[in-house]
Amino acid sequence: MGSKRFLVMVSAAVFVMSCYAAVALTQARTSVKPTSEAARAENAATVLSEIMEAPDQGIPEALLKKAYGVAVIPHVVKGAFGIGGRYGKGLVAQRNADGGWGTPLFIEIGGGSFGLQLGVEATDVIMVFTNRDGILPLLKGKLKIGADASATAGPVGRKAEAGTDILLKSAIYSYSRSKGLFAGIALDGAVIQLDGDANRDVYGKKIGAADMSKAKVGGAAIAIVQPFLRALQKYASEAPKTN
Repeated sequence: MGSKRFLVMVSAAVFVMSCYAAVALTQARTSVKPTSEAARAENAATVLSEIMEAPDQGIPEALLKKAYGVAVIPHVVKGAFGIGGRYGKGLVAQRNADGGWGTPLFIEIGGGSFGLQLGVEATDVIMVFTNRDGILPLLKGKLKIGADASATAGPVGRKAEAGTDILLKSAIYSYSRSKGLFAGIALDGAVIQLDGDANRDVYGKKIGAADMSKAKVGGAAIAIVQPFLRALQKYASEAPKTN
């Protein structure tokens, strides 16, 4: 009788431990990706901040203030086979009608030979979209540089001239930072697309489509991308309108 009771107790204990392990595993699975996306947003914010705070470098302030959208992709690396392909993950946001910044979307970049210096293994990439036509293919899912929109190596220097004339020359201005060196960069052939898995993990199964303006985003999701939004608000706030 005692042995049967003992077996029942052991079985119950094993069952409870199994349930606990299953719950812990589920929690771990659901927490890993949002944490990594939070790190991605933090890294993107850091890249933009460091570049804009560097003396005599950075993206022209006038260009950022007029930007229709901004994408930051930290640590783009060489493809596994070392044949010129690149891969990286970052975020993109477009400006709202009121001049503020909309909810960022997670993106990834691949393909193309980015014109990097010989021997450079990784680079931070920033793209400044000057009009709706340039960013629209990406917000719909995928943008191929050169086919869907043209991209030009952007002018460097926070006080550099970037008036209306420069906005008419290219839909996208692109930049890179490698080993501390910041310069415009050619992205011909590169493909930038929405990172569907990351957007679903952060915003939910029904969110992650191109038009985030129609989505109701929870506070937890906003907290994840908040560092990137703060950096945009600091360095790319819309220029005040004059009468």
